[in-house]
Amino acid sequence: MRPKRKTTQHSVDISEEAGVRYLHFGSDWIQGAMRIARPWSLELAYTREMMAGLLLRPLRHWPRHVLLIGLGAGSLAKFIYRYLPNCRITVVEINPQVEFIARQYFKLPDDPLRLDVSIGCGADFMLGGTSRFDLILIDGYDPEGRAGVLDTEPFYQACRARLSDNGLCGLNLLGWNRGFQGSVERIRSAFDERVAVFPSCDSGNTIAFATGGNPVDVSLDDMRACAVQLKKETRLDLLPTLSRIQFAYPLPDGRLQI
Repeated sequence: MRPKRKTTQHSVDISEEAGVRYLHFGSDWIQGAMRIARPWSLELAYTREMMAGLLLRPLRHWPRHVLLIGLGAGSLAKFIYRYLPNCRITVVEINPQVEFIARQYFKLPDDPLRLDVSIGCGADFMLGGTSRFDLILIDGYDPEGRAGVLDTEPFYQACRARLSDNGLCGLNLLGWNRGFQGSVERIRSAFDERVAVFPSCDSGNTIAFATGGNPVDVSLDDMRACAVQLKKETRLDLLPTLSRIQFAYPLPDGRLQI
C-alpha cells in the first residue's frame, strides 16, 4: 500500500489593503483575495479565468459536481456555491489551517451537504477514489510556488480518469515559472493533446482546460453570448478573456475545439 502524504502546517497570514483582504503563505506572494464588500466575487483575475469552463460547456445543469484541489481563500468554492445552486462542491486542501482561516476570515460557507472540505493530499485523493466530477479545478502550490506531485503525469492521468463524460479539468499554471513548458507537456501527454492553454493573465498565471470525454466544440459567438449572460447574472466578466483568446489562440471556423 502506498503511504499517504502528510498534511502540511506552513504559515498562513492575512493582510488588508483598500478594502481587499489577502491570504499569504508566509510571504508577500498572494494566495487568495476577497473584496470585503463583495465576498462572493472573484477578486483575482486568474480565479475568474478558471471559471471559463462555463463557456466551454454551455449545457443546462452543468456542472453538477465540482472538485477543487486547493482551497486558498475559498474564492472559487464561494462563487460556485452562490451562483450554481444545484452544484455540489468537494474541496481537498492539504493544510488544515487554511480551512480554518477561510471560514473565519473569508466567509467560506458551512454547509457540508453542498460544500465538503477534505483535509489531505490532492494526489492521494485522486489516486485513491473512483467518484467522477464534471469540473475539476486544480490550484495547489506551496509557499515557494511549487506544485510538487500535483504537477506529474500520473496525477494528470488520474484527473482524466475522474472526469465525467462531459468533464473538464481546469489548471492554474504559473506562466513565469521556468518549469511551465514541462507542465504543459505533461498535461498534453496525459490528455492526449486535448488541451487548450489560454493566454497568460496580467499576473502571469496561465489557465489550461483539458478533457478526455465528449469533445468541446463551441463557437466564439456562443461563448460570447454565454459570457454576457454570466456577467448579467453573476458579475463575472469573461469578455476580456474571450478577447485575449480570439487574438492569441487559433480558432478554426471561429470555434474552440478540444
